[in-house]
Amino acid sequence: MGVTQILFWFLSVVAIFSALMVVTAKNPVYSVLWLIATFFAISGHYILLNAQFLAIVNIIVYAGAIMVLFLFVIMLLNLNKETEPQKNRWLKVAGAVAGGCLLLVLVAALKDADIKSQTALVNTGNIGLIKNLGKELFTTYVVPFEISSILFLSAMVGAVVIGKKE
Repeated sequence: MGVTQILFWFLSVVAIFSALMVVTAKNPVYSVLWLIATFFAISGHYILLNAQFLAIVNIIVYAGAIMVLFLFVIMLLNLNKETEPQKNRWLKVAGAVAGGCLLLVLVAALKDADIKSQTALVNTGNIGLIKNLGKELFTTYVVPFEISSILFLSAMVGAVVIGKKE
């Protein structure tokens, strides 16, 4: 068993455990913190698949910016147990049955999938490197890239104009 397999299984256990803790945590702030741990474990999987750019973007955008927004909204709403409406027991049972049905459908759909014949290139090749992404972005997709940069620039100018006080 190599180091890559050990890292894969460790990151998988961390990702599954922290995802379960997101759902089961009583405090919403703890849920957000567990979700950040899940994003870090997923970024570790991206690094194992030689997709460093996706790993860094996942950490910066999701674990950084999006989670700060989630925490801001949670703190702004001031959620606590006293203000939370109590759910009916039948509603909880219906949710458990619906989740079980979804799991059953997923297992039935993936039962005949031929995954064993497909292998991923791990730590080999040059798929997922930033150099290849930059080459494709500035040769094949240069016009859409420049159009989107102009769109972002006009959105920033519009936000400044709208936010400017008289």
